[in-house]
Amino acid sequence: RPLSPSGASALIDEAREPVIDARSPVLDADDAPGFAILRGLAVHKLLQMLPGIPEDERHSAAERYLSRAGAAWTEIERAKALASIEQIFANPEFAPIFGPNSRAEVAIMGSLEIGGKKRSVSGKIDRLAVTPGKVLIVDYKTNRPAPASLREVPEAYILQLSLYRALLKPLYPGREVAAALLFTETPLLIELTDKAMDAALARLNGA
Repeated sequence: RPLSPSGASALIDEAREPVIDARSPVLDADDAPGFAILRGLAVHKLLQMLPGIPEDERHSAAERYLSRAGAAWTEIERAKALASIEQIFANPEFAPIFGPNSRAEVAIMGSLEIGGKKRSVSGKIDRLAVTPGKVLIVDYKTNRPAPASLREVPEAYILQLSLYRALLKPLYPGREVAAALLFTETPLLIELTDKAMDAALARLNGA
């Protein structure tokens, strides 16, 4: 059965073949599931499309989109979503993620040995930035509240990005392949260490 990185954590604690949950974990504890999912989808869409729009037009474009996608939200929630998006694009730390050498919604597919068996693995990377010396995989998360550090990041998120990294490393020999989580509500970028991702893969393989 093809394995989705976003649902791969189901394999860690199951000895038998599980039913993979391929949903992206965008739910949070305080909101109704419907609103949490819609908010996450809207934020993902804005981060996908706004880098291709001139900077002086992004604010109005985001407002127009949220007026449609968030028509049923409160005005406060629409304003919060817009503010978090604008903070992300205003922060120079995040600039390389959205630079000219980056792409949104990158589909990825390949084979990995998992638990002693070859498995087909497919998924979609929210943002991929490629430079001569480094490849950065970025996944967006809308958790409320966001983790304060790598130690608080859910294991499932680390495993998801470790699988993406394993698929990409053979495609970029000689380059560092790194991965990070962008928590949009803060906003906060948490880069995952090689040690954390290697440990997640080892657990998946029962090592």
